[in-house]
Amino acid sequence: MARFDRYLLSQMMVLFGFFALILVSIYWINQAVRLFDRLVGDGQSAMVFVEFSLLTLPNVIRLVLPVAAFAGAVYVTNRLSSESELVVMQATGFSPWRLAQPVAVYGGLVAVMMSVLTHVLVPASLEEMKQREAELSQNVTSKLLTEGTFLHPSAGITFYIREITPEGALRDVYLSDRSRPERAMTYTATEAYLVNDDKGTRLVMVDGLSQSYFLDGQRLFTTHFADFTYDISGLLATPGAHSREVRHVGTWELLRARDVIIAETGATPGLIADELHGRFNQPLMALAAALIGFSALLVGGFSRFGVWKQIVGALVLLVLVKLVEGLVTDPVRANAALWPLVYAPTAAGLAMAGALLGWAARPRRRSWRRAQPAREIAT
Repeated sequence: MARFDRYLLSQMMVLFGFFALILVSIYWINQAVRLFDRLVGDGQSAMVFVEFSLLTLPNVIRLVLPVAAFAGAVYVTNRLSSESELVVMQATGFSPWRLAQPVAVYGGLVAVMMSVLTHVLVPASLEEMKQREAELSQNVTSKLLTEGTFLHPSAGITFYIREITPEGALRDVYLSDRSRPERAMTYTATEAYLVNDDKGTRLVMVDGLSQSYFLDGQRLFTTHFADFTYDISGLLATPGAHSREVRHVGTWELLRARDVIIAETGATPGLIADELHGRFNQPLMALAAALIGFSALLVGGFSRFGVWKQIVGALVLLVLVKLVEGLVTDPVRANAALWPLVYAPTAAGLAMAGALLGWAARPRRRSWRRAQPAREIAT
């Protein structure tokens, strides 16, 4: 690799790392805030929040890497153009196609990183998160046994415990059941215990008061009880028959056991084809994005006013590529035989970059226009 190629590649990789770090931080913090509200609202600990946040990180990185590759290519090309470095290299005989070689290597390196994410890390992290969510949904202690906090384990249910003794007794329990629209049930007890049996999990309340309010007639009934049993098994979510989704399955398993995955997840062949080939197409999108960002800025050449028009044009082309991606998704999911359409966005992006490089390689009309008056003066 020539010295200029190494220089250009190193500059783009540095800026790619910078933009990737910024974009991942912004996107990850946005998801972490929503995740924090959901987990803490369910009474989970800080360690559970950290674990789930780390499990979402591979998917976040997968989403932002193509954008970071595009931003790095645009920024470096703009800086080299404003400092006339690209003009000097073109004057020494480097064509736009030759200048694009290190950019292609740069896009290929980003594509390799994305391949590791799409084929290995993202499916594994999503599957692990699905299993952890199933474990937490069945964990009575994490969902209900939290002191001094009003919990909402299910729609219309409010649960509160003032204190949990070392022996496992629940002191000063409050349970409100408004799941039925025609009536509201409220239970208060001095003490309560959780009991597990073959029929599920039950809350045994001792020395308490039951209040039943019926909307029909607006009647309130109160009952004092020495002990009362309340079935809380319905408050705990149970996993469905199809616990996995297609995006949780590894690429090798999708290639070798498609029929088994269809039977397990209930997915259609089109959905599996879209997911499988999408994992191969997404890394190529990073390559196309880098080449579009570089080639679009070569078209304008050097300008004292900058290349903001070319940057806007590159963004428009990137949006068009994403538009093509959205248009081919539904047909492929409806008919698995149309799986080659999954690669249409990458093909369109590479075609755009090639057309821009070809345009940049054409002789400039400006030089012909300048030469024409000189000939007239000479005659």
